[in-house]
Amino acid sequence: MVKQKTIQSEISLTGVGLHTGKEVKMTFKPALVNSGFSFVRVDLEGEPIIEADANYVVNTQRGTNLEKLGVKIQTPEHVLAALIGCDLDNVIIELDASELPIMDGSSKYFVEAIEKAGIIEQDAIRKFYVVKEVISFLDETTGSEIIVMPNEDYQITTMVDFGTKVLGTQNATLKNIADFKTEIADSRTFSFLHELENLLDEGLIKGGDLNNAIVYVDKEISEKTMNNLKIAFGKDEITVKPNGILDNLTLHYPNEAARHKLLDVIGDLALIGMRIKGKVIANKPGHFVNTQFAKKMAKIIKIEQRNHIPVFDLNQEPLMDIHKIMSVLPHRPPFLFIDRIIEMSENHIVGLKNVTMNENFFIGHFPGAPVMPGVIIVEAMAQTGGILVLSTVPDPENYLTYFMKIDKVKFKHKVLPGDTLIFKCDLITSIRRGICHMQANAYANGKLVAEAELMAQISRKQ
Repeated sequence: MVKQKTIQSEISLTGVGLHTGKEVKMTFKPALVNSGFSFVRVDLEGEPIIEADANYVVNTQRGTNLEKLGVKIQTPEHVLAALIGCDLDNVIIELDASELPIMDGSSKYFVEAIEKAGIIEQDAIRKFYVVKEVISFLDETTGSEIIVMPNEDYQITTMVDFGTKVLGTQNATLKNIADFKTEIADSRTFSFLHELENLLDEGLIKGGDLNNAIVYVDKEISEKTMNNLKIAFGKDEITVKPNGILDNLTLHYPNEAARHKLLDVIGDLALIGMRIKGKVIANKPGHFVNTQFAKKMAKIIKIEQRNHIPVFDLNQEPLMDIHKIMSVLPHRPPFLFIDRIIEMSENHIVGLKNVTMNENFFIGHFPGAPVMPGVIIVEAMAQTGGILVLSTVPDPENYLTYFMKIDKVKFKHKVLPGDTLIFKCDLITSIRRGICHMQANAYANGKLVAEAELMAQISRKQ
């Protein structure tokens, strides 16, 4: 069981946007459980919020760009990589401009700020998507490809080959996300000279200088280009070092380009919105292929969550039969709506009810066309969860359970006489002071028939 995390206190940084050249103040703030990463434009009326969501990616020209209802966020990938690399789940990022600060072109300063702010665990369980089969995305135009395969941990390998002698072929691997801070975070962004010429012509990289971007010289520098570079970088003289890189910069690693591409992959895949248990292999990655892959993964996860029906062995010996259930729950027929408990752990419980025509509620709901009332299904799910919370006290027979909240209730299919209902309740937050907050689902005939977010409390009998 891994707890969600956020930062302990807010902290701010200032810098300039690489492409806009505008100064920007960015503030990291703690966020509530299950809220993920979100950006807030405090410079705009109403302080609009843009979630870190792959579906908001609108273009990937020299960085990942998000837009929601006309509000833009530019180049968030280095910040998102830092948040994942620091093992965070929920953080608010406030900005007074559209583009995040480039700093030195890496995630180093963001990581340092996060560590200074401190990291705290939250009372909620982290959700993972466990990769069960190979998933891939190929950009046929560029040959860039990303795949993810089953693996116990989140690992990333990047392979870089741009067909240039100055850069050559490079690889980088991160086997443990905990090593991000020491192995990846300080890897800076890079560009080729021919790309730089285009960016200068288009009026971009207004915030660039020789300290936040590695420039690989892959062609002869013309006098015009040299003059443009001097103006853009505010330098009287610019030269090319023997390793083919513009001066005033020393590589942190021989394969810094591949490491930075790995950093970008982590940042862009943060837009999936859920941690992955799988091994990612990216060949010639870029922001387009990264974000397209993130969109594909997010869609797959959404479909699987919607259609996932757990399978249980209904013929196994139950953990609790009706007699044991009645020794724990205070409910009695006709208001006892579960027959068996077939699974239980610290974090979840699975119960079962055989729905028969003899149920009292079928007498009036509805004569001639019996349908199990939705409120009874919700009550049955709550009784199942009640057993989970009552299992935390030594004398459950001396307690009663009470609803505190019912939220996000959906009924998807009718439950009829002859159906076997299975109730699965998973804790959203840890049980504390007898309060149980859980996600409850009801299944029948291989379908999800109802779902709800429930909160209940046990109280000692007076």
